[in-house]
Amino acid sequence: MNDIISAIILGIIEGLTEFLPVSSTGHLILAGHLLGFEGDAATTFKIVIQLGAVLAVFVLYWKRYLDMLKGLLAFNFSAARKLNAIHLIIAMVPALIVYLIFKDVIKQELFGPAPVLIGLILGGILLIIGARANRKVTTEHTDDITYKQAFGIGLFQCLALWPGFSRSGSTIAGGMLLGTSQRAAADFTFMISVPVMLGATILDMYDNRELLTSSNLMLFLVGFITAFIVAMIAVVTFLNLIKRLKLEWFAIYRFVLAAVFYIFLM
Repeated sequence: MNDIISAIILGIIEGLTEFLPVSSTGHLILAGHLLGFEGDAATTFKIVIQLGAVLAVFVLYWKRYLDMLKGLLAFNFSAARKLNAIHLIIAMVPALIVYLIFKDVIKQELFGPAPVLIGLILGGILLIIGARANRKVTTEHTDDITYKQAFGIGLFQCLALWPGFSRSGSTIAGGMLLGTSQRAAADFTFMISVPVMLGATILDMYDNRELLTSSNLMLFLVGFITAFIVAMIAVVTFLNLIKRLKLEWFAIYRFVLAAVFYIFLM
């Protein structure tokens, strides 16, 4: 029963933090440490429930994904400056390659409280840099994102493989450094979240298929459903919030969170 309660708590945390540049994985690792919910099964659980939150984005953008799929199947990419499946693929490739090469090191060395605190601080610094760089905005809307910018955002997404950095934080700050508006970077971040997290979840579940026992399956299901429901409630509010609120506020929150947990861990 205690594990079920932990699964619900972690599902709520995931649903609330997945769409903000504060690192949902970092929050899950720190919360899991407090709850004593750790180990290989817990690591896989935290990745599986992220898919539940990300599905909320799919529900929100399903028409756009359908249009992209139709264009991909028809090999119709004539509108090079209109967001299409190629943009998403280009943005996914860098992180996928890095993950496949270093996944064992990432899980063994970075999925712990101390690395997360470092990631929170470094990710917060990146947010401040992205917000204050004053780069000329060449891309106001998501459909104007170029293939070059998509690839650059994909490179920044590699930083999110370090828990605590935040996938949305890295890609939004990276997009702004590459000339996109905060709104365009946020929209693009949410768009690529579905294929990225779907791929990560499938790979992780395959690597840890021996952990998908009937007892663990119940925990995964409870956390997945909780994250999906909470994310569906929060997604619209947070989408608007992340497009309008200055990134520095999220950076301050990250610094405070890191300080509080550092004091607790010490």
